[in-house]
Amino acid sequence: MDIGTSTLAVSSLTKAALFNLAEQVQEISRDIRLVQRKMDRSRRAMNPQNFNRDGTIKQGKKTWIFSNHYRKYRVRLKELHRKQAVIRKLSHRTLANELLTLGDYFYTETMHFKALQKRKQNTERSGKTGKYVRKKRFGKTLGNRAPAMFITILREKVKRLGGTFAEVNTQKFKASQYCHVKNIYSKKLLSQRWHVIDDNTKLQRDLYSAFLLMNANKSGTRPDRSKCKETFPLFKNLHDQAIRAIVNGKRMILNSGISVKN
Repeated sequence: MDIGTSTLAVSSLTKAALFNLAEQVQEISRDIRLVQRKMDRSRRAMNPQNFNRDGTIKQGKKTWIFSNHYRKYRVRLKELHRKQAVIRKLSHRTLANELLTLGDYFYTETMHFKALQKRKQNTERSGKTGKYVRKKRFGKTLGNRAPAMFITILREKVKRLGGTFAEVNTQKFKASQYCHVKNIYSKKLLSQRWHVIDDNTKLQRDLYSAFLLMNANKSGTRPDRSKCKETFPLFKNLHDQAIRAIVNGKRMILNSGISVKN
């Protein structure tokens, strides 16, 4: 498995697939955003003395006045968060149960999701516009999709059934950089979503990483090239089937690079 902030790529001997994590939470996330916007407008209207002219909150001790509408929105927001948590956990458990049908030995990379939540430290300017580049990273996505929770749920289920759940070191394995055909490592930009082997072979990056993880060596430090060569024809067939199913079903897989026409 190759897990990202919002998606999961899976490769096995019987199936290759791409999933959006906790896909059902997106609609509730929109409702949460709208309620939060209403609460912010209400708070600003009732407490203009607590805000600077540029809209930022003044420093120091402040007294806040909340309207009845604000209190109703706050109750509504709490209920939406509760629903979101229930749907997210149910979605993760459903996906984990589906993956358990593919095998009893799972390989994935170690991901430090907490580090991805932190804002950038360096202040940068855009070379095109001259404006400051936003320091936000993946905090909101990780909060909504909760990939770490999914890994925890799947690991517990696998071990409960007597299977093996192994996490390889991301820095040593470098699944996103390796090419088993050329036997080289080459860095890719995050925006490069396809791994091109030659003019006739183009692979979705996350699925290919999952394939390499499936063929890890015994120590889990790098892909076993001989295993990769042996299983690649099967993977390529399953990969193409998965891409066709996504395109034909018009499923929008986040950050996949797969174009889906509505």
